[in-house]
Amino acid sequence: MTLLAFIVLFSFLASIGAVTVAAVLLLLGQEKRARVVPALTSFAAGVLLASATVGLLPEAASKAGIHYVMETLLAGLFLFFALEKLLLWRHCHDEECETHGEMSGVLVLIGDAFHNFVDGVILSLAFLSGKEIGYMVAAAVIAHEVPQEIGDFAVLLHSGLPPRKAYGLNVLSSTTTFAGALLGYFFLPLITPLLPYVMALAAASFLYVAMADIIPVLHRETSTHAVLIQLMLMLTGAITIIAIHH
Repeated sequence: MTLLAFIVLFSFLASIGAVTVAAVLLLLGQEKRARVVPALTSFAAGVLLASATVGLLPEAASKAGIHYVMETLLAGLFLFFALEKLLLWRHCHDEECETHGEMSGVLVLIGDAFHNFVDGVILSLAFLSGKEIGYMVAAAVIAHEVPQEIGDFAVLLHSGLPPRKAYGLNVLSSTTTFAGALLGYFFLPLITPLLPYVMALAAASFLYVAMADIIPVLHRETSTHAVLIQLMLMLTGAITIIAIHH
């Protein structure tokens, strides 16, 4: 399979695939969904944290030097905070999210389209850096896309859209992943010098989503049993990425 085919395949899994999985999970019913979504969210947190710290940041530092990479990481954290505020871009993972209640369906779709475009660029450049990095980044993107899409569906349905139309609009917004992936692939010569900094920004995105959005949701559970399960699933996500890395 050619490199471009790999990029297109994983772009599909991270976009339309994630939307479809989210739609199927919504059909499970409230009780089953209440068990599945928190498990996915905990696993995603571990995947994102490990992908940033084990995969992306060391690779970027080997290409550009640790100081430049860490400065880019810091700038990226501020950038994603600003984007979240300006676009009301929030990765909530349950239907009762306060921010989701305030957002309109249009803003959700605009924010999602932008985010998916960035994911596509990151996926493409990761695979161009090597298949190992590509697999890690793809796992991280897919892991956090499914819970996010479930939240987005909840917003669109709450705004009055019928399920079929909500699915169609989510698929449409997810196609920007392919645009970002193709841009990254075909304009590689122009992007190559920027690759370490793009990887550092991707790490910033993963760390921000995990620590600012996912982990606060996990903190809502306070029972010892729930916390142990969360920790186990986070470790499973992290170990999965470390295994891919090695």
